[in-house]
Amino acid sequence: MNVLRSLGQAALGAVLVTAGTGHLTTQREEFQAQVPSWSPVDPDRVVVASGFVELALGAALLATWKQPARRRLGMLAAGFFVGVFPGNIAQFAERRDGFGLDTDTKRALRLLGQPALVAWALAATRAEKPPRAQ
Repeated sequence: MNVLRSLGQAALGAVLVTAGTGHLTTQREEFQAQVPSWSPVDPDRVVVASGFVELALGAALLATWKQPARRRLGMLAAGFFVGVFPGNIAQFAERRDGFGLDTDTKRALRLLGQPALVAWALAATRAEKPPRAQ
């Protein structure tokens, strides 16, 4: 199971590095579709800032293997996924296309992916388990 967790953590780190790179380069406009229209911050600034956060989280997931830092990192990544969830809801509610999510059904199905990311971050880093007493 430890090998699976480690592979899961490395894969999540790679996904975040890839997504963060996309935020800052070729997929910048696509990610802007996920910024709620009611956000007081310029959508491009939100995309760039979240891209840097994804790069940092991804790099940390690829480099951090010892507890309790690994657990804290998993909780931080899960918190990030929860924090950006309103953008996914806004994309659905405002019927904004992006990443091929061009129907209500596709956008609704995308909403189911966010809890999976939270669970992935927690399980891969053992953040779902309380730390053992010293």
